Amino acid sequence: MTTAATGPDRHAAFFDQLAIVGKAFASAKRLVLIDLLAQGERTVESLAREAGLGITTASAHLQVLKLSNLVTTRREGTRIHYRLAGENVANLYSSMLTVAREHSADVEKALASYLGVGQDDIEEVTREELLARLDRGDVVVLDVRPPEEYAAGHLPGARSVPFGELANHLELADPDVEIVAYCRGAHCVLASDAVRLLRAQGRDARRLQDGLLEWRLAGHPVEVRS
Repeated sequence: MTTAATGPDRHAAFFDQLAIVGKAFASAKRLVLIDLLAQGERTVESLAREAGLGITTASAHLQVLKLSNLVTTRREGTRIHYRLAGENVANLYSSMLTVAREHSADVEKALASYLGVGQDDIEEVTREELLARLDRGDVVVLDVRPPEEYAAGHLPGARSVPFGELANHLELADPDVEIVAYCRGAHCVLASDAVRLLRAQGRDARRLQDGLLEWRLAGHPVEVRS
């Protein structure tokens, strides 16, 4: 005779399923993959290359994310493209970053070390100020992420100048026009490094306070290259 599950058993079963989703985040390598997918759809090969992983390792971690229903896939010929299962997954990731920074001194210390020299030498512009200046057309916005991330989605009117190519494109606009650089998010070092390079060349430059992830989650317009 089978006994129906009791209330406590059903409650435990719910948390067991919830833990599966939580465990999907409990890997530094999977967090890197989620961070990349928060920028837009990517192939396995692209994700592996950008994350510094082997194809087999990247695929295994992506399968964990897929089984946890955090990512979905589509096939194009022989290539499999991954994307986050929904905007709420990006929101969850962003919220985790915020909570970790606010409540873990170790996380904040590691981030400061990664970004370099704190951030005291980098002036920032808020999303609201940048929106207003985009309307006025009195600012040049540089997207210093890799080209495929730019193609997947970027700020309106932003120019794609990957950080590795920035030194060869310093004559970007009227020297009297301010430049605002941005990258993946508040924790991305590329925009800060771009501002330092531009200022060293005498350009008036600041970085967006956060990045494409937070911009999109705030509901601001994003353009996709056709």
